[in-house]
Amino acid sequence: MKDNIKLGDPVFDKMLFVLDRPVTEENHRDYRFENEELLQISDGIWAMPAYMKENDEFSLFFIITQIDDGQTVLAFSTGEKAGEDFSLSNPIVTGKGLNLLMAHDQDRAASILHFINQISKAAEGNWRMVED
Repeated sequence: MKDNIKLGDPVFDKMLFVLDRPVTEENHRDYRFENEELLQISDGIWAMPAYMKENDEFSLFFIITQIDDGQTVLAFSTGEKAGEDFSLSNPIVTGKGLNLLMAHDQDRAASILHFINQISKAAEGNWRMVED
């Protein structure tokens, strides 16, 4: 594995952030980002805006859910508007979502990376490399 992987590096696309515990009704407020709060959008799936600006078609949302192996991961989804309907894309690996945002708004991507790294420093999650 490459050392010193940085935001914007193509290999960062393969970085996944895994939480040490599931998000629940009791602890979801522990993961507030700025003025945003996680909302449960389906059983076991939590979402929160990461990037939304008026007059900007691009939007990105934090998605926290369990994957097949039982781990709770922090991923991203893009917001997609079709007429009056709004939906979220399929989840995107954490690093790939941040790199996508990096191409759109570097400062916001760096801020979100700092937020995720604070979760890691609090010993509540870790970065992992995923296979293709």
